Amino acid sequence: MTTPILQLIFLLIFSPLRQLPPSKPATPTRIQLPNPPPTTLSVTDFGAIGDGIHYDTEAIQSTINSCPTTPPTKTCHVNFPPGIYLTATIHLKSNVVLNIQEGATLLGGTKLEDYPKEFNRWYVVLAENVSDVGITGGGVVDGQGLKFVKRFNERKNVMVSWNSTGACLGDECRPRLVGFIGCTNVKVWNVRLNEPAYWCLHIVQCLNTRIYDVSIYGDFNSPNNDGIDIEDSNNTLITRCHIDTGDDAICPKTYTGPVYNLTATDCWIRTKSSAIKLGSASWFELKGLVFDNITIVDSHRGLGLQIRDGGNVSDITFSNINISTRYYDPSWWGRAEPIYVTTCPRHSSSKEGSISNLQFINITANSENGVFLSGSKGGLLSNLRFINMNLTFRRWTNYPGGLVDYRPGCQGLVNHSAAGIIMEHIEGFEVENVNMRWSDYQNEPWDNPLDFRPSTVNNISFLNFHSAMYKQMK
Repeated sequence: MTTPILQLIFLLIFSPLRQLPPSKPATPTRIQLPNPPPTTLSVTDFGAIGDGIHYDTEAIQSTINSCPTTPPTKTCHVNFPPGIYLTATIHLKSNVVLNIQEGATLLGGTKLEDYPKEFNRWYVVLAENVSDVGITGGGVVDGQGLKFVKRFNERKNVMVSWNSTGACLGDECRPRLVGFIGCTNVKVWNVRLNEPAYWCLHIVQCLNTRIYDVSIYGDFNSPNNDGIDIEDSNNTLITRCHIDTGDDAICPKTYTGPVYNLTATDCWIRTKSSAIKLGSASWFELKGLVFDNITIVDSHRGLGLQIRDGGNVSDITFSNINISTRYYDPSWWGRAEPIYVTTCPRHSSSKEGSISNLQFINITANSENGVFLSGSKGGLLSNLRFINMNLTFRRWTNYPGGLVDYRPGCQGLVNHSAAGIIMEHIEGFEVENVNMRWSDYQNEPWDNPLDFRPSTVNNISFLNFHSAMYKQMK
């Protein structure tokens, strides 16, 4: 008789072994490392004085150059404590953000030697071919623009031009304020840009730019102090900005390449020129632009398209915009048009560009002049839509009217009576729910809601269009 112990031994020795399934390799555990905190360097630790008298350029640039460039450092904040930091041009590098604290001012120099030899690199702050850069902090970048005024004039200031030195040509020969050229992932937020001598914030050939909570103040009588110029750049967002300046406030341009996917929202604008202007530099395509929820106050022109150089414009939407436009001295481009769309060629040899698929939705305007829609023989305006608009035309300044402004180039200033909408060279114009009101201003009769030649305007549709006179309160 076999004992239980012997049975167990027998089973262990002679029973076939069971094949166990192969074990799965253990999945390695991924450890999520936190984003490294930004490095913070203070310009005062590198010798900046911040008295507004002595130049701090070397100390500021040394701080920027000392920012680490190797992982794991992601961002380097260059900190400006309260003070006034006078500087020549400073150059940003990748992953550097200027943190100009509240109470601090970065003050641009006013001498030619403060800027690089190449005039197209004249900026107080310049970033070239870098990524993940920006400016923030609640402080100020100031270009001392009033020190570039050669003669103050209530009509239009006469500005200093360094063309007499041979540094560049033209009357606009003076430095810009902030420039990003060929950059990726640009961010400018929570900062005030003050008194540019020329253009203020210039975005050139950049990809992925965010501009928000920025205040721009330029002298109202100084020409060429544009607010934000978006040049040959794609994927740009502008939001919650306050722009009060003499020249164009938001201005997309195409010199060497197209502008795609630009959105501007929730902005307040006052300007002696155009609040929003596409062009006049327009050699390449502008497409997929949206302007929404914008207030335009006391400006010389509201929404403007000046296509002069052969580029085509398409798929542009203006929506939820309140506009107030008035006359200023005719030395400024603009004649109080709330909406201005033109394609005439800059020169007799210039190519004519076209404008198509343009929408104006939920627009309210209170203006001293009417809408101007002017294509050209080779540059038609096509598929325009006015939807849900209230247009009020009245006079409250003493500047003379009776002019149509084709500038730059084209026919210049042309005598023409006031009209609600002037149209020429249009193929396809849809008007729906538009209310037009006219004051009874005696010195300039408002008696022509629509002014056009049927030979150049085709396929117009009006649905619920209303025009009437109203008594102007004195």
